[in-house]
Amino acid sequence: MPVNTYEGMFLLDSAKAAASWDDAVRHVHDILAKHNAEIVASRQWDERRLAYPVEGHKKGTYLLTYFKADGSNVHDIAADCRLSDVILRELILKVHPKLIDHLVTQAMTSNPNADEEQGREEEHDERPRGRRRRDD
Repeated sequence: MPVNTYEGMFLLDSAKAAASWDDAVRHVHDILAKHNAEIVASRQWDERRLAYPVEGHKKGTYLLTYFKADGSNVHDIAADCRLSDVILRELILKVHPKLIDHLVTQAMTSNPNADEEQGREEEHDERPRGRRRRDD
């Protein structure tokens, strides 16, 4: 099979990630390396309160990773992630070849507080909300 670029979003146990972030990242990278994946970019995406408990955890830390791997190895990578006590969930998606450069560049240069800034912009939006009453 040809080598493709994948985007992996890994939900990590916040307690273990906070204790040693480098060890948690190394754990994910070791799983990828075990299956001959080449890591293109990797960074902490966010730490959030989860909408519902995942394996008893109410908070999680997200690690966004772009990597190149043979398509036949993705199933094995996901299986190893499910066996891990550090990784709570994983989502691995194939990246379209036209988007690779843009997504990897954005992942390495994006502002981690961009969501907060966007929220502030939306607060100052002057568009009318809801229905207006017409007085007849």
